[in-house]
Amino acid sequence: MRTRTDSPETRHDLRHHGDAEVRDDGAELTDLAVNVRPGTPPDWLRERIAASLTGLAAYPDGRAARAAVAARHGLPVERVLLTAGVAEAFVLLARALAARRPVVVHPQFTEPEAALLGAGHTVRRVLLDAGDGFRLDPAAVPEDADLVVVGNPTNPTSVLHPADDLLRLARPGRTLVVDEAFMDAVPGEPQALAGRRDVPGLVVLRSLTKTWGLAGLRIGYALADPVTVATLAAAQPLWPVSTPALAAAEVCMTPAALAEAESAARRTAAERAHLLAGLAGFDGVRAVEPAAGPFVLVTMDSATAVRERLRELGFAARRGDTFPGLGPRWLRLAVRDRATTDRFLRALGQTLEAVRP
Repeated sequence: MRTRTDSPETRHDLRHHGDAEVRDDGAELTDLAVNVRPGTPPDWLRERIAASLTGLAAYPDGRAARAAVAARHGLPVERVLLTAGVAEAFVLLARALAARRPVVVHPQFTEPEAALLGAGHTVRRVLLDAGDGFRLDPAAVPEDADLVVVGNPTNPTSVLHPADDLLRLARPGRTLVVDEAFMDAVPGEPQALAGRRDVPGLVVLRSLTKTWGLAGLRIGYALADPVTVATLAAAQPLWPVSTPALAAAEVCMTPAALAEAESAARRTAAERAHLLAGLAGFDGVRAVEPAAGPFVLVTMDSATAVRERLRELGFAARRGDTFPGLGPRWLRLAVRDRATTDRFLRALGQTLEAVRP
């Protein structure tokens, strides 16, 4: 396994995200760039959010939502912090914790590093290697790191790291941040650390925006020891999560909602397998496997030209060169229903024929 530790001397556009591909002139494209589950929010969730609007004159009260999240993970409420999406949690961690030697494991979601840099931290990168499928080597993380951030399953690689490997990163005096924003898209959540109380320094982040289509509402949460939760809460503004977002969080923790999320995860796994099988039929296109998230990462020659040609054919794909550890040969593709995937695969075939010399 080849990994390397690096500082962010090579600048990437850490604030570029998939939604940039579908703004403005991309609004009419078939969206393979954003990882929000299509067809969401479901009607029952829209209705619950709409019903909360009658209470907008009152200040938000997060107690019921916090208790629901705690019950879902078998935790006391003191170990739960509700946030305006996982992105806010990264900012709170960067600003509120006195980390002196933070490390971010890449390729992964770029907001943790952006938040750390914005708070004045010097960040070291552990860059995982494509040659072994971007697998995590705990020994590659510097021993003196006092804050480590890793995604599971990781965006954009779709790699699901074994929980035992993540636990090898935990130790007294270190904060281990595991971004599980896409864990509810993994059937059964077999490698999840949410709910663990026995791991020193563990902070698990969860998002409700991807599975439930709430990116515009902004709702997520952090699970950590009570002292860390209190420290992060003290850095939040007053009433950081809106009443509609709190209503959504509460109802998304019900047994019926969790069963629906599990069913959706199983459908996504089947559709991902179909996408991967189709990609395997193209010479020069290689996907990172096994993939566990609602997206796949692929590499190919002329990926920039392929992405631009796909736009002309009606498809938006996420460029990979803004992720540290990747480059211009990489694209991330969201998993969609079979009919959409088949249309995309036909367009990709046409595109590869057009761009090849």
